[in-house]
Amino acid sequence: MTASERTYAGRPVSDRAAERRRRFLDAALVEFTGAAGYAGSSVTSICRAAGLSRRQFYEEFSDREDLLVALYDEIQHAARGAVAEALAGMASRDLRELATAAMSAYMTSVGTDPRRAEVSFVQIVGVSARVEQHRLDGREEWVEFFVAAMADFAGRAPSERQRHLAIAYVGALTGLVHHWSVAPDPATLDDIVSVLSDILLAFAAL
Repeated sequence: MTASERTYAGRPVSDRAAERRRRFLDAALVEFTGAAGYAGSSVTSICRAAGLSRRQFYEEFSDREDLLVALYDEIQHAARGAVAEALAGMASRDLRELATAAMSAYMTSVGTDPRRAEVSFVQIVGVSARVEQHRLDGREEWVEFFVAAMADFAGRAPSERQRHLAIAYVGALTGLVHHWSVAPDPATLDDIVSVLSDILLAFAAL
């Protein structure tokens, strides 16, 4: 019998482990975006919010940084998947329609729950050298994503110029969504989608 086939209290062990991991991730989203933020959180407070023990925490994560990285990766993976799915479902090749669809999918994924944006653009920044490098690696994945998209729309192989434009666009996106996520009176999602689409179109025209 494999590990995934073992059962405990009538449920597969793998299912119970996945449920515990989910509860820790959900608790982290609450704790890391609360009044104290990531810096003010603790394993104890996370366990309390998840309704699980410290032993169970360390069965899933090595430390709080590990949990933060896992939550960040989940948010970014979901956002990239949402954008890719939106673009794949578009029959139109009109750049404005494509840009709007992509940015709408992105902001719906990251911004519908502002806590997800806060984790992605505020709480993840400057935690440690290891986490900062991971964040930069994640930003590079977005650069590669937009390089591939630009090359596809242009109908030619990716170029160094497209890479520079993608780097600039990801920087603009990061700056704008970070500002939106901490603004006391933030603009609507539709407003941010419109601005991000306009910026993307401007870069595409260069």
